[in-house]
Amino acid sequence: MTATLEAFLATFAGGDDTVHIAVSKVVRRLSITAVEIRNTINQGVLGKAFSHNSGSKNADGDAQSALDILADDMFLESMRQAPVALYGSEELAHPALLDPDAPLALAIDPLDGSSNIDTNISIGTIFSILPVVGQPDSEPGASFFQKGERQLAAGFFIYGPQLALVLTLGSGTHIFVFSSRLGTFVQAYDSVVIADRSHEFAINAANYRYWNEAVRLYIDDCLKGTEGPRERDFNMRWIASLVAETYRILMRSGVFLYPGDNRKGYGEGRIRLIYEANPIAFLVEQAGGSATDTATRILDLVPKFMHQRVPFVFGSSREVARISRYHSEPSNIGERAPLFSKRGLFRV
Repeated sequence: MTATLEAFLATFAGGDDTVHIAVSKVVRRLSITAVEIRNTINQGVLGKAFSHNSGSKNADGDAQSALDILADDMFLESMRQAPVALYGSEELAHPALLDPDAPLALAIDPLDGSSNIDTNISIGTIFSILPVVGQPDSEPGASFFQKGERQLAAGFFIYGPQLALVLTLGSGTHIFVFSSRLGTFVQAYDSVVIADRSHEFAINAANYRYWNEAVRLYIDDCLKGTEGPRERDFNMRWIASLVAETYRILMRSGVFLYPGDNRKGYGEGRIRLIYEANPIAFLVEQAGGSATDTATRILDLVPKFMHQRVPFVFGSSREVARISRYHSEPSNIGERAPLFSKRGLFRV
């Protein structure tokens, strides 16, 4: 019989491990709220909080939709019923203190991809569960300024043709799909594995002129297909929804790139380390893939402030490693070596 999310969490929380019990409670509350969010999204423009811009901006200066604010409010209220000491949201300037005696901190992007709301493209909720560090009431940031490898659990809900939960509790990456008939999430894929090779990449090619030479050269080589140094054809995808891009890569491999570039405010990329890159990197690594900032493993980075951004590359491990070599040691990419005397990587 196919396992439900409830049964999966019950197995994880079995015994007297208080941290496991607390994590399972948080995931349960998140899943209940995600169903409520999905029901609101499904109303489309008929709903009162769907696509209209609220006129406000989040803590990082991005415009907020009414649905951004509603989703944040709903998750915040839900976490008041869970063992969460601190609620850190992409929509809030500072973490909210909930229960100073609780063992967990939650970092959340309540509504990822909200620029796609009007166009009916998949959007989602990304979350990261961390152990509390220090005194939550006097030093709330400490719990979030931990390396990503300290995460106890991470995942995302994707509000698409199916409502799905992608989850890791530190032992594999699992996918659950919500069954309206059963009224619960049911395990659809156990221990997803990302193939280490791929022939598909996702990047916003409209920014080509702003990329550094290493990124341009990597994409150029892919686009040359069978006649180029890669000697095979590639597909390009770009959805502008991080949860949708990640779900596709988990299903059929590939690599995602959102590098820093030369535009004002984009030098360090646009993906938020705490709310997006860390949880996605945890999921990807648990599925056998890799995630870097083009050079350094994402989960080794130490956040310095709540809304820190990073360049982000993740997916099939061999492709991620290759992109790192384009940045650090391009002359050691074997099939490119004969071309290097004709085309310098750092030409002006």
